[in-house]
Amino acid sequence: MNSQRLQSKAEAGETPHLVAKLGLFDATMIVMGGVIGSGIFVNPAVVARHVGSPVLILGAWLVGGALALMGAMIYAELGALLPKAGGSYAYLHDGFHPLLGFLYGWFSLLVINAGGTAAVSLVFAKYFSVLLPVPISERALAAGTILMLAIINCLGVRFGSNVQSALMILRAAGILVLIAGGIGWYWMNSAATALLWRPVLDRPMSGGLAAAFGSAMIPVFFAYGGWQTANFLAAEIREPRKNLPRALVMGVLGVVALYVGVTFACLAVLGPAGLAETSTPASDVMRVLGSKGAALMAVGIAISTLGFLSQSVLTYPRVFFAMAADGVFPAGVARVHARTQVPVVAILLASLLTMAVVLVGNYDAILVYVESMDGLFLGLSALALFVFRRRAKAEGMEAAFRAPGHPWTTIIFVAAYWVVVANSFYKYRANAALVLGILLAGVPLYFYWSGSKGPNNNSEGNG
Repeated sequence: MNSQRLQSKAEAGETPHLVAKLGLFDATMIVMGGVIGSGIFVNPAVVARHVGSPVLILGAWLVGGALALMGAMIYAELGALLPKAGGSYAYLHDGFHPLLGFLYGWFSLLVINAGGTAAVSLVFAKYFSVLLPVPISERALAAGTILMLAIINCLGVRFGSNVQSALMILRAAGILVLIAGGIGWYWMNSAATALLWRPVLDRPMSGGLAAAFGSAMIPVFFAYGGWQTANFLAAEIREPRKNLPRALVMGVLGVVALYVGVTFACLAVLGPAGLAETSTPASDVMRVLGSKGAALMAVGIAISTLGFLSQSVLTYPRVFFAMAADGVFPAGVARVHARTQVPVVAILLASLLTMAVVLVGNYDAILVYVESMDGLFLGLSALALFVFRRRAKAEGMEAAFRAPGHPWTTIIFVAAYWVVVANSFYKYRANAALVLGILLAGVPLYFYWSGSKGPNNNSEGNG
């Protein structure tokens, strides 16, 4: 296989390349780690404010999970057809036009990664400071955490993945404690707190109900986002045509189970009305177990946000590496360390930019667009499956995995995500010009970098 060829070349003393060192378990933990952050501890309450019956609240999370699984299967086939570093960047670059791939990478560098990761790092610093007061500001703690994770990931993809997997296991354990605590409390108090499953709808069937359910889906979609980042590491996964699809499907199914379990636990303890009134549903659920339960929840949120940061520092630099390897970004970013066999320059670039945003930036005006723009490019990447299937058919190539129900599931997935994206942009349209300006600022840079050089000699590491 290609990864084996690259590894043998590296061992022969040639230019260092990315090497496939991650197995199915690592990839599955990366899929789950890209999804589970702090959102699930808050968003069930946001959903409950839009729809008021337990069936609709749980239904929103099940529908979101089904759509995420559709997307995971689409990306599973894309990863099997094109197991290259960079994921969405590679699909847009090879499927449509290099400029489209570059714009995704450019926006990822400045906003999706730098802004989104910076925001999560500040959430981690806030919870960490409450649990263990330190004599530095939250911004300094957040920046120091990003630097620490960057150093860890510069030591090798295996080391970085092991840290990410350990944090993912701790996250899952914390969520399971939350689920078990909530369901256990409900079981012991069911006579007094029985959930009312009827009426199924909290209002008559109408356009208003449809609009409310659509609004409820926005936080659900955002909470389920991130599974696609595992494809960024396709070039470093052993047997990616087999293991990447399996990891995507198993990882997303695992997340759906955890998310639905958390939502049920919140409903069981708080009820739909109580869930809608709180802004800290997970903490409120754990509080029924006493002060230790509330403290444990704070630890769980801190670990969850740290794990999300670890996954971001591990995955996103591969996008910038792939851009440089294709000759549309400064060539030095594609440099792979000879000993650790990871893109050290790309890792440091992404991490230092994130630290700068943490310390001096103010991304409040555009952070709302992080997931929206990611969803826009996610839909475009899914549409690339039509292109790759046509090419594969012409070349007589059979994918190791085929997305069930294509083209209909692909169309449904893209339409659903883009409706939510359009709604989000309409709702927060005041800063749309700023976001569009950041995106279009990449166009002249693309022509400058792509015109000044061809693909550099590290491009094989992306093939």
